[in-house]
Amino acid sequence: MIVPDLEELLALRGAAHGLSLLHGRRAARATMLGAHSSAQRGRGLEFQEVRAYVAGDDPRNIDWRVTARRGRPHTKLFREERERPVWLLVDLQPGLFFGTRRQLKSALAVRAAALLAWVTSLGGDRIGAVIARGGAEPRILPARAREAAVLPLLDALLQSQPTAPGQPAPLALEGALRALVPLARPGSRILAISDFAGLREEAGSLWTTLAAHSDLRLFWVTDPLEEEGLPNGRFRAGLPGRLRILEGARVRERWHQAWREREARVAALSQSHAAPVVRLDTREPVEHVLRPLLRPRQSAA
Repeated sequence: MIVPDLEELLALRGAAHGLSLLHGRRAARATMLGAHSSAQRGRGLEFQEVRAYVAGDDPRNIDWRVTARRGRPHTKLFREERERPVWLLVDLQPGLFFGTRRQLKSALAVRAAALLAWVTSLGGDRIGAVIARGGAEPRILPARAREAAVLPLLDALLQSQPTAPGQPAPLALEGALRALVPLARPGSRILAISDFAGLREEAGSLWTTLAAHSDLRLFWVTDPLEEEGLPNGRFRAGLPGRLRILEGARVRERWHQAWREREARVAALSQSHAAPVVRLDTREPVEHVLRPLLRPRQSAA
């Protein structure tokens, strides 16, 4: 399997040209899990003006002070903030050096992060990243604007991706999450890319803090073997020097149970934080699997 290089990640700029991310409600409808839109308002929005209420306006935006003063309903209008901070939370711990189809899970995570970085930058928003790595502190790249932010980010992704099988570090994402919490100001958009193998209830407060005032999106990196399990037969599995023999028929039920538990944890994270989740499958090119979440960018009037 071919791991990403800088030339490939630079070429993704072409795939990102003219595209932008769907907004939260439409993104939730376009994805597999987490079909819940947040009831919160004003994330990534700034106040524009007050005008008379008309049929179809969101009653939650009624300005009651102006309504009382003028004797008829008035509503607040908001516009999307320019240069919204967008943060990539990318899991590249050694456990993602695994794949049985087109690409490794780590390679898919790198490609997805690169494409989303280009979409963000070309759309005029600032892009930053916190990258989870095994056996090391998370790599932090402050949010910056334009291509000046993307090029160092691509380099950091390539340097951080695992290059050989290694001991999984399932808590690495949690460490990166902890590093991101003080960086993401209200109105940020958080794009978390991981296989979510290390999700723990103990980290729930960190996810809650991020989702409270940010637009959280989850990108779940998976490989078909994780869901389907081993076929019948005997297989060697494990890390170099620590291989063991597995019989597909004997371990299949436990394998499927582990998958169902992970799927339930991801679904619970999505639903409890109104965070749309897109499943990234190693069988599919990243441009294809992210297409439902992208739309043509509207030109400025």
